[in-house]
Formats: sequence, structure tokens, C-alpha cells
Amino acid sequence: MAEVATQLVGAVEGLLGLRIPVRIRAWDGSTAGPPGAPTLVLRNRRAARRLLWQPGELGLARAYVSGDLELGPDTDLYEVLSAVAAFAEQPEVRQLDLGLGDALGAHGRGLLATLLRIGAVGPQPAPPPEEAGRPSGRLHSRRRDRAAISHHYDVGNDFYRLVLGPTLVYSCAYWTPDAKSLEDAQEAKLDLICRKLGLRPGQRLLDVGCGWGSLVLHAARHYGVTAVGVSISAEQVALARRRVTEAGLGDRIEIRLQDYREIPDGPFDAVSSVGMAEHVGSAQYLVYARGLYELLAPGGRLLNHQIARRPDLPGEAYRPSPFIDRYVFPDGELAPVGSTVGLLEDAGFEVRDVEALREHYGLTLREWVANLEAHWPQAVRLVGRGRARVWRLYMAASAVAFEQNRIGINQVLAVRATTAGHSGLPATRGQWLTGPRDRELHGSQPGPQVAADTDLGDRRSVR
Repeated sequence: MAEVATQLVGAVEGLLGLRIPVRIRAWDGSTAGPPGAPTLVLRNRRAARRLLWQPGELGLARAYVSGDLELGPDTDLYEVLSAVAAFAEQPEVRQLDLGLGDALGAHGRGLLATLLRIGAVGPQPAPPPEEAGRPSGRLHSRRRDRAAISHHYDVGNDFYRLVLGPTLVYSCAYWTPDAKSLEDAQEAKLDLICRKLGLRPGQRLLDVGCGWGSLVLHAARHYGVTAVGVSISAEQVALARRRVTEAGLGDRIEIRLQDYREIPDGPFDAVSSVGMAEHVGSAQYLVYARGLYELLAPGGRLLNHQIARRPDLPGEAYRPSPFIDRYVFPDGELAPVGSTVGLLEDAGFEVRDVEALREHYGLTLREWVANLEAHWPQAVRLVGRGRARVWRLYMAASAVAFEQNRIGINQVLAVRATTAGHSGLPATRGQWLTGPRDRELHGSQPGPQVAADTDLGDRRSVR
């Protein structure tokens, strides 16, 4: 009998009509696939069974998170993800419908026969426990949104501090020429937002989806504002409140466990929304935009920092990533930046500036992956091996997606003009980017290094 890997690769390539972009090492020790390609290790028959029941992204994710699939000892995670992503974009793969028609065709029957011969056909394995169950309730209702946010953000503040570093900023950093570390780049991003909002002493800032409070702390310390931060993650709010108290800023910053639809006390002079709008959903987005518009005083500014996807191809409907939806951000949705700008304008805003930071997010994610890998044993102790694998996979895959221009990130600056049409913005971008804190960032430290590790299950990826 032919070796298992040879049978599998031959059957899969026959079905697809393409050479697969990776080598396969099967549980019997056999290897097949393109020489020199990155290697995936199927540790047992259950790995093949997961791919049989869920061909594509979700099956691969389940196999990796569960430990049924590993990377070869000389294989880099980014290399695998880049190869698989490029393969998935080929027209033959995009148009493949792995349904009854393909299964009953000659190549589909051949693959099924191969799986039967090697003992890989059987009941569908249970998903790893890290997979979110099907959410209940109306999509983007307040109760369902709280459950979705809790799945992602309430995994433990210690884990987030390990991954994000001391700034506790969970959004794209801003890699200026002076940024020597992730901490420098995150401080530069916080300062960029404050400058775009034109913050000055005595103003009132609302930060929607405030995370662990880093932006409101920066704005109060360096720009003299009073601030309200809202989040629906209980763990984020608890730590943000503690950080405010420790900073001695309790008289100027209020952190609330509150939905953006429940804020009663506008107007604010400025509103920031950083990494929040991805959770709102397309059907709810105009409600969200109108709500922020009403919370702003005339002449006030909104800074919306939001991940964007590429527009759909003609005839294709938007399909969220099944891995991201099941394991990372339940109910999350991405929209093209043009759609976001249009909805902000529909809500009454005048959009004044759009800055794309796509490459910055790729660099940021690689730093987060490096932090996770450098502290892998501690991460596993905090959240378990399966969830640590979820984070490693999602952050590395996201880095590749930003680098390959499959998703982007944009800061949209908008204003609520006065009834007379005044925006309050200086005449040029250079003027409104030169704020009261016009200084060099300081205190740079070398970036985090990837330490030796013995428990990743495969070779560490690199920045």
C-alpha cells in the first residue's frame, strides 16, 4: 500500500486540479508534496477527519487549535499562512464548491476512497472547547453583543498585558521614524489621535470602546481634558478603573461599563472610537454613527479608527472568516472604507481626512506574536494551550492579511459642523497635527526579543 501522505496529496491534487502549496507529513511518518515547501504535520487520523468534515479554513483551524495538526520543525508559521492565503485566492479554489456535486464527481469519489483506505472516515470530531457556541438572541442586540465581547476580551487581563506589553493598547501602533519599540509606536498612535481631535485643556472627551483606558489616560495627562471611557467588557473596565486610580486621575477620568447606545450625558467636545466599530455590524452601523453625532457638540470632532476589508468582487457576497467568527470575534463584521465614510456622512458628519495605516498594523501584529511566543509557557498557564494557539494563529494570519492588502486599517476624522457650516479645523493638515504636545517621543527601549521556547509544538515564527 502506498504511504498515507502520498495517497492524500495525490487525491487532493486530483480533486483541485492544482498542486497544493505545502508538504504533508502523515501520522505514519510518510511525506509528500512540493519539495522545499513548508510542512504540515497530521499527527493522527482525526486531523484528516477534521478537514474532511470542514474543508478549508475552519477545518485547518480546528486541527491546529486542538493540536491534531502541527508545523514541521523547520517551518515558519508566516510562511505557511502566506502560501495558503495565496493558494486560496486562485480562481480554481475560489470557485470550488465542496458540496455534493464535487463529492460525487470522479475526483471526489477518489478522495473519499483514499480517506476510507487510510481510516480517516468517521464521525465528525467535536470542535475544540475554545470555539464559541452559536450565539443566541437577535444579532447585535445589547445582550448578544455583551456575550460576544466577553468571549474575546474577558480572557484575562494578565494575558493581554503579556501580549500587548505595558501600554495595554489593543489597536494598530503608529511606527514613526523615531519609534524604536512597540511602546514608542503605541504612544505615538495615542498622541496622533489626540492631535487629530484637537484636544486642549478643559475639553470633554468620550472614548467609545475604551479598552483598558490607555487613550483617556494619555489625553488627560498630556492634553488636560476630562474624559469618559465606556466598554462592555467587565474585565477591561475593572483594570481601566484601577489604572485611573493609580495614576491619580480619578477626578478627571470616568470609566463606565456601558453600551454605546446607553450614553445619556452628551455633548462632548471630541469622540474617539478605536477598534470598536468592527463589533457594531453593518445593519447597526448607521445607528452607531448617528448616536455618536448626537453626542458631539457642534464643531466637535470624531476620530474613527477601524479595520476595513476589500470591496466584494462582482457577484460575490461578503463572507466573514469562519475561524475569526467562531474563535476570535463572534458577530464581528468588516466593511470597505468607502462604505464607512458614506455611512458617517449619512449620519450628518463631514469627513475631513482618511489616513490608511495598513502596513503599520502588520508590524504591530508581528510584535504581539513575538510577545506571545517569548512568554509561551506563561500564556499557556494563563489561558490554556488551545486558546494560546488561537491567538497565535489569528494574530499571525491577520499580519499576513494586512501585508498582502486583503484587509486594511483607516483613521477617519470627521466633524459635526456648526449650523453655519464651520468645522473648526485649521486650514491645513500640518496645522492641526501640530498640537500643544509638539515634542519628541522619548524613553525608547529595544523591541522585545523572541526567547527560546520548548512548548510551541513547532518552530517559532519571526517578526
